[in-house]
Amino acid sequence: MANTYTAVTKQDGAWWIGWIEEVPGVNCQERTRAKLIESLRVTLREALEFNRQDAVAAAVSDYTEEPVTV
Repeated sequence: MANTYTAVTKQDGAWWIGWIEEVPGVNCQERTRAKLIESLRVTLREALEFNRQDAVAAAVSDYTEEPVTV
């Protein structure tokens, strides 16, 4: 299931910089807008996976997982 996030991007001199609005800490910098969007996708995917692993590790055992929609 694909989720949609919002990339905030801007050109700053020779660089493109961007952030994912919904996930703190997901930000990137690249020479082209296309590379920036791809870097944001990769970084977002990695951050979400890290957060999943961190949550499961914190729960240790005897936990349940529930989908939450906002």
